[in-house]
Amino acid sequence: MTTNPAATGPSVRSTVHGYPRIGPDRELKRAIESYWKDAITAQELEAIAFGLREDVYARLRRAGVDEIPSNTFSYYDQVLDTAVLFDLVPERFDSPEPADGADERLRRYFALARGEQGAPPLEMTKWFDTNYHYLVPELSPSSRPRLVGDKPVREFREATEAGYHTRPVLVGPLTFLLLAKAATQAPEGWEPIGLLDDLLDAYVELLGDLRAVGATEVQLDEPILTTDEGRAAVGHLERAYRRLGEATDRPSLLVSTYFGSIGPDALRVLKDSRVEAVGLDLVTDSEGTRDLVAISGLGSTGLVAGVVDGRNVWRTDPPAAVAESGTLLALTEELRVGTSCSLLHVPIDLEVETSLAPELRATLAFAEQKTREVALLGRVLSEGADTELQGISGPKDVSFTDARVRARLDALGTDAYQRPQDRNVPLSGRLTTTTIGSFPQTSELRRARAAHRRGELPTEEYEALMRAEIDRVIALQEEIGLDVLVHGEPERNDMVQYFAERLKGYATTENGWVQSYGSRCVRPPILFGDVSRPEPMTVEWITYAQSRTDKPVKGMLTGPVTMLAWSFVRTDQPLGETARQVGLALRDEVADLERAGIRHIQVDEAALRESLPLRAAQRPRYLEWAVASFRLATSGVAPTTTIHTHMCYSEFNEIIGGIEALDADVTSVEAARSRMELVEELGGRGYGRGIGPGVYDIHSPRVPSVEEIEASLRHAVSHVDPAKLWVNPDCGLKTRGYAEVEQALRNMVEAARRVRADLSGH
Repeated sequence: MTTNPAATGPSVRSTVHGYPRIGPDRELKRAIESYWKDAITAQELEAIAFGLREDVYARLRRAGVDEIPSNTFSYYDQVLDTAVLFDLVPERFDSPEPADGADERLRRYFALARGEQGAPPLEMTKWFDTNYHYLVPELSPSSRPRLVGDKPVREFREATEAGYHTRPVLVGPLTFLLLAKAATQAPEGWEPIGLLDDLLDAYVELLGDLRAVGATEVQLDEPILTTDEGRAAVGHLERAYRRLGEATDRPSLLVSTYFGSIGPDALRVLKDSRVEAVGLDLVTDSEGTRDLVAISGLGSTGLVAGVVDGRNVWRTDPPAAVAESGTLLALTEELRVGTSCSLLHVPIDLEVETSLAPELRATLAFAEQKTREVALLGRVLSEGADTELQGISGPKDVSFTDARVRARLDALGTDAYQRPQDRNVPLSGRLTTTTIGSFPQTSELRRARAAHRRGELPTEEYEALMRAEIDRVIALQEEIGLDVLVHGEPERNDMVQYFAERLKGYATTENGWVQSYGSRCVRPPILFGDVSRPEPMTVEWITYAQSRTDKPVKGMLTGPVTMLAWSFVRTDQPLGETARQVGLALRDEVADLERAGIRHIQVDEAALRESLPLRAAQRPRYLEWAVASFRLATSGVAPTTTIHTHMCYSEFNEIIGGIEALDADVTSVEAARSRMELVEELGGRGYGRGIGPGVYDIHSPRVPSVEEIEASLRHAVSHVDPAKLWVNPDCGLKTRGYAEVEQALRNMVEAARRVRADLSGH
């Protein structure tokens, strides 16, 4: 039995950085979408949100967590909340008057996220290296940070009235500004960090307001410190927390960092400031403890030790976590144990997952279980409650290996990763039009899939419905005039889950929902063992679609990096090895598609950029195995087969070399919200392959005009050879309705026709 090193030492408390906000049955998603459809009022939406917040507080208290956070709720995204809170909103969005009420405030808020006619939305990108998205603030020298909202105060007061004393959580000023981007009207070379002093004044005012309503501690999230950019901003960090620390009327400050190590320089700055506590992620990066030792501990500055993984679903090893936490007691005078980051990134409750295999289930913990792990660690360290560890061991050592898979990988030669350079892939001419893959997922399709899964809809009837939808999608694309078609993916619930359900080594959940952005939720599968493909996964549907048209139809697969990034992945072997296993399984599917006569095959790597390590020193190794796994999946095709890939919302400039190394014939990327920035970069590099910059934003219900798309295409043509330019939306269309999709695609095809005509001279 592990003994407690703190049995007679200082009190150790437990906490979490945040908790999922979507509700146990995705109540927030349904409420927001009902509000968008005018099915409920703003007041009804706010009442549902209040109930969800109160449920989180109650869950944390029942679990035994000592300190409960507040202001972790959001209707869409915490960075957007911060921009609205401090009035850092682009001028194209009208500012509501205070008297306008909840309806007008929510209209403007959702317009920032989704856009409205005449006002495109804020750019969306990934939150560090997670699959969560945030809205990128647009700032300029004319931006004037000022406190205009009261959301953190209101939610703190609300929790207090319900009987919960909470710790309000805010996005830290450094993280907010370093994640923001300069607006188009900003002078060249100007950076948002130039607003730091004014923004700090607004934070000081907010801290005073929180103190006035009874808050005793406020958490300021600064994950930017785990990046190279954040580490280089130590001077700004020192200035920021000197200013906040010297505020005379404020609560205690906890500066929370996560997703990696912040390094000894930033730690030293925080230690020497008047900040009362620092939170470190001791799961993602083991440097944290070494950094503490390097600066001789934190002394009077408290430590929140993130020893329970907030991003993955594997159980904590309580005895090992107690031992690790015990060593930290010598480095700080005040220790709290907690999660490595917010539990926003994991499903809510394992108990509702009754179909998981018992041997796998025994290794797992979701948010509800992780809060109990945190509370247990706090009790053991604080009270010497070692008896609670009796009978508890670390995650069971269960082997999920497949000797056949490993032997196949060992037998591969270097030629398995190389395509012939003298390729003769077919193109349809200048400005080839296509879509990314999915078409709208109607309620009828979702009901049919659910009924079939429950055994209530016979397979013959289900397949007939899917074929009818494919017929509809093919006919619509032909009538609109698209050049390369897709089958619409009516049979797929999700681009990762669909394949996970058909690959050995994966498990899927029934209710393991995680927020991706706004009302969008996904169910990440669990990659627990060696991966292989028992049988073809897509060939039947794609070949049926191809039989319905003379135009080429793309085969649609999800790439190995994305299959890992959007899953909860085993930690008992290097990620690169797991990715190669997925790549080998996909290679078999690609070969079968090609044998079936499919000459365009798209292997989506939507997550290639988001999985890029936050530290530059770790990126070459990542790109090496990421590129190798993609090439393993795609390099077995004939010279006449076109390999496509697609990438989602991300800052791509940092991985252009990796994109080129994938050796795909056509790469489609998000470009609408980022104003075609990547096209300019690719043009400057002389990029020689096909590129499909998204010409309109599918995450907004706006239908772009022909002229708007035409302007984007003309900009792209000025940087990229038109013969290599493909025309497509920036992502799949599954979340949109048919009415808006049909009109938007018609406008896209017409814009391409106009530009193509000009290029041809008539």
